[in-house]
Amino acid sequence: MKRYLLPFISLLIVAFSPASHAEQKKDIGSLEVHYSALNSTFVPPAVAKAYGIKRSNVNALLNIAILDKSRAGKPAVTAEVTGQARNLLGTKKPLTFREVREGDAIYYLAEVRFANEENYIFDIDIKAAGNRAGKLTFQQTFYAN
Repeated sequence: MKRYLLPFISLLIVAFSPASHAEQKKDIGSLEVHYSALNSTFVPPAVAKAYGIKRSNVNALLNIAILDKSRAGKPAVTAEVTGQARNLLGTKKPLTFREVREGDAIYYLAEVRFANEENYIFDIDIKAAGNRAGKLTFQQTFYAN
């Protein structure tokens, strides 16, 4: 059953993301980086428990997947993913990403607490094998539910 949980997380992220009708990806050289952030209450309790995700109406979940677009089938690649979230007042919160593998898929998950209607700018550094590196920056507002 666990092997079906992470694809379910991915589906939730796409379905409930505020920009669900716009693709959230960035090309960094030969890397294709997909990203999303959502309130952790959208993750079902069983899935959250299986992956150690804290469900809370003031906790956001970030999901990053990195693909190698230079290879056939765009396989997932491992990378060092680090970053921070900063609000509009300049307060910075470090992000701790953990790697999750599900079959051939590789995801990097991080969590961050927020206040209702708090807007974060996420600055993410990605370093993959083969000297491929780059920065991903995106902004999102979170709402406590």
